[in-house]
This record gives sequence, C-alpha cells and structure tokens, in this order.
Amino acid sequence: MAAPDYTDDLRLAHLLADDADSLTQARFRALDLHVMSKPDLTPVTDADQAVEESIRRTLSKARSRDAVTGEEQGTSGHSQRRWIVDPIDGTKNYVRGVPVWATLISLVVDDEVVLGVVSAPALQRRWWASAGQGAWTGKSLMKATECRVSDVRRLEDASFSYSSISGWEDRGLGEDMLALMRRVWRTRAYGDFWSYMLLAEGAVDIAAEPELEVYDMAALDIIVREAGGRFTSLEGRDGPWGGNALASNGHLHDAALSFLGSVSDLDDDPDWPRSGPGSVSDLRSHRHRVSDESRDDEDDAE
Repeated sequence: MAAPDYTDDLRLAHLLADDADSLTQARFRALDLHVMSKPDLTPVTDADQAVEESIRRTLSKARSRDAVTGEEQGTSGHSQRRWIVDPIDGTKNYVRGVPVWATLISLVVDDEVVLGVVSAPALQRRWWASAGQGAWTGKSLMKATECRVSDVRRLEDASFSYSSISGWEDRGLGEDMLALMRRVWRTRAYGDFWSYMLLAEGAVDIAAEPELEVYDMAALDIIVREAGGRFTSLEGRDGPWGGNALASNGHLHDAALSFLGSVSDLDDDPDWPRSGPGSVSDLRSHRHRVSDESRDDEDDAE
C-alpha cells in the first residue's frame, strides 16, 4: 500500500505561511501594536490574532472538512485531519522587537504529525518537513537545502539550547538542569522554535523545555524527526503530546533524559560513564542521597 502523499497539503501550508509572514512583518515594531495579557499572563498581540484568523479563513475554504487547533481560538471542527497553528511563537520577542519569532503550522492525521512548516520572516528563514520526505530549509520548495542533525555522541561535546532556567526550577528540576548544563560543552538560550530548528540543522545537539502546548511543538516535532533526530516528552513519550519537550540528534537522547526526565536502567550499562561532577552518576547519587535523607527524617518524626 502506497504511503499517503501530503504534497498538496505542504504547498497549502507554505501559502498559509506566506500570508502569515505578510501580516507579522507589517506589524513587527509597529508603534501602534496592540498588546494584551491573556488569563495565563502571557502576551498576545493584534498580529497573533490576525494571523490565526487569516489561516482559519483560508483553511475553511481550502480544507473545509479539516479540524483546526490554534493558540488563540482553540479547536474547531471534528476530523481525523487537524491543522495545528501557533500564529506567533515567540510573542515576547515580537513585542520587544527581537527578530526571533515564527509562525508554526502543522497537520496531524490520526494523531500523527505528518507535516510542519516553521516560518521566521524577520530572520529570512523557513523550515519544513512532511512524513517520509525529509526536512528542508530555504526560501521555497524549489530552492531548499536538506536538514540533518549532528553526529555528536558525547555530552561533553554537545551544544544544548533552552529557553529559561525559571521554568525548570518551577518544575523542581532546576538542579538537574544545571547538572546537565555543567556536563555539556556549550549552552545557549536560543529559545522557542529557534532551538529546535538549529538542532535540525545540526548546529545544536540537544534542546528542551519543561512546559509547552501542542501548538508550540507539533511543527517542530516532524522537522526534527525528518532531519534524523528524536522528539519526545521528558517522560520519553514520542511526539508533541506530553506537555513538554526534549529533542536531540538521537545519540544523546537517553543521556539527556537521565538528567531531565525518565530513562531505562542505564545503571546496568557497563559502558555508561559514571564519574565527575555533573555526570549522570553524580546526579543519581545526589538523588538517592536526598531520597535516603528524606526517609530518615520521616523515620525520626515517627
């Protein structure tokens, strides 16, 4: 049975991104940009709303039977095919005049992300992927370069990108995050979509965030995977469904999960490195020590 062909959907996604770019560029650094605060205290601009409305309007005509999930207006429609849209990923950057923001567009079929487009017009960059067709970057479908993740295999040689420290601290993983940062070769907070696109291009080896929505991740997920990498939750669940993200070139995934999430029994692997400050074994020893001390305190209290 032939694999589904999403070429027409991908072309449509590029057209949606073209329209989004026109809207976001026109309002970027506008003196009359209207910025509001949502209930979760994150900002939303008139540009976010205009982009999502434009995409929904086009999809209602071009793919009238498909469902749509967007950051600003939630989910409409019921279908095995669902478009997922983040009109501006990096709204805080957008508001402050920082050019690192993008429109994220993806298509999910039967709960599998089958295509994604990430368009960052202020950077003059765009990335895209569709199932089984690889990941690409360029100015158009005809003028593109294939993306491939790096072949870095040791944490000590790895470049790690994230968004902020505070989110990890809020999750109770601040010390674990710092331990991983001490172990790798280089850390930079490129943030948002940018971390994952650099990973897909092989310029970054690990990227992670402790709390995300599906519209933040769906387009990133397939681009990373089609570039040869891996995209999971911090619990190791594949795909953009776990409420957080860890992406890597694949070789480093379990090592990163050892610090930030869940991984299977590396203690039984005789080849796994176990020494040095900030190592996986050092972190696990700390966890076991804290756990033992907590049990001792409970016993004393009794």
